[in-house]
Amino acid sequence: MAKTVNYKEIKPANQCKYDGVSLGEVMMRLDPFDVPTARARLMRIFQGGGETNVACGLGYTFGLRTAVVTALVDDDIGKNIRNQLRESNVDTSKIIWFSTKNDGSRFSTDAKGTLMNGINFTFIGKGVIPSDTLYYRAHTPVRELREGDVDWDALFGKEGVRVFNTGGIYTLISPTSAGLAIQAVQKANEYGTFVSADLNYRSKVEPSKQRAREINRQVATQIGFLVGYDSDLNDALGYETKVDPDAPYQEWIAAYQETVKKVAADYPNLSLIGTQWRGATNADMVSWGAVLYDVVEGKMYQAPLREDIPIADRTGGGDSFASGVIAALLKGKDLATAVQWGAAHGILVQETPGDTTLIEQKLVEAEVKRAASKGGVRATR
Repeated sequence: MAKTVNYKEIKPANQCKYDGVSLGEVMMRLDPFDVPTARARLMRIFQGGGETNVACGLGYTFGLRTAVVTALVDDDIGKNIRNQLRESNVDTSKIIWFSTKNDGSRFSTDAKGTLMNGINFTFIGKGVIPSDTLYYRAHTPVRELREGDVDWDALFGKEGVRVFNTGGIYTLISPTSAGLAIQAVQKANEYGTFVSADLNYRSKVEPSKQRAREINRQVATQIGFLVGYDSDLNDALGYETKVDPDAPYQEWIAAYQETVKKVAADYPNLSLIGTQWRGATNADMVSWGAVLYDVVEGKMYQAPLREDIPIADRTGGGDSFASGVIAALLKGKDLATAVQWGAAHGILVQETPGDTTLIEQKLVEAEVKRAASKGGVRATR
C-alpha cells in the first residue's frame, strides 16, 4: 500500500493539470422556493452533489483547475447538469456518458428512463418547519460505475492531480461504488496526490450503519484530510463524541477534539481532521463555527463563532467548508487561514439558494475579515 500523502506534501501546481478532482454523484436539484414540495407549482433548478460541490467551489470561487468524475445519461437533463458544472469553471471531460442507443455496450441505456439522471426535490424549510430533501436516485448511471471504469493511472499519473476528493455518499450509493472509490484513493496515493474525503452519513443512502462503517473504515485508511462532524464520525466510523447535542460551541469543541485524537491514533495516515459546526435556532437562523485539527502538530484551529445568522438555504455548508479549506492549502495558506476560509465559505453558501456559492474569493476573504472584527454588514454603493 502506497504511503498516504499529508497536507505538507501537496504537489506544486506546475506538476499537475488539475488542482482538484472530485469523484461522486451529481444530481439535478428542483427547489420549490418557499413552500413544501407537495404544494409546489413552480420550481427553480440547480445542480449539486456532496462530492462534486467541492469541485465547484474550488473552480468558481477560488479560480482553481478542477474536474469531476461522475456518470450521466446523455439527454437534456444530463446536458443541463453539465452546463451548470461548466458555469462553475469545472472541466466536464471526465464525465462518463451513457448513451440512449440501447446498443448493449457497457455505457448504454434506452430512451425510456431505465437509467435516469438523478433528481432531488429540496425544500429549504421555514421557521419551525425543517428542510427536507426527496431523492430519486435508484436507477442513476453513477450507481452503475465499478472498479475499472476509470483510468486512474492516466488521470493521476499522466495528467496529475494535486488534491482528490470523494465522500461517504458516493462510497455507499451502490454495491459497486465503494470498489471504484477505494481504487481511486489507492491510485491517488500511489501517484502522490493528497486525498480528501467527507465521510458524511446519510440514512437515505445506506440505512445500515454497519455496512457504512465497514466501507468507510477501508476508505479512512488511505486519506489525508477527513471531514466529519461528530455524528458523522459516529455513524460512519463508530466514534462517539460524549457531548450533549445542544451543548454550546466551546463545550462541543473540547469533546470533539478528544474524539479526533482517537481517530488520529487509529488512522495514522490522517494529517488533517475538520468540520463545520451548526447550531440551528430554526430553519432560518443558525450559529456557525468550524474547526481544523492538525494531526501532524497536534493542534486545533478554530474560526470565530458566528451567532444567530439568518440563512436562505442550509444545503452545501459542509461541502463549501471543505472547498474553502482545500483552496487555502492549494494556495499555500497556513491552517489558521484555511479554517477561516472554510468557515466563511460555509456560511456564505447558506446565504443564497443552491448547493454552491458562485461567489468570488474576495467575498470569502471579506467575510473572514468581518467575522474576525465582529463587524456588521454595510451596503456597497
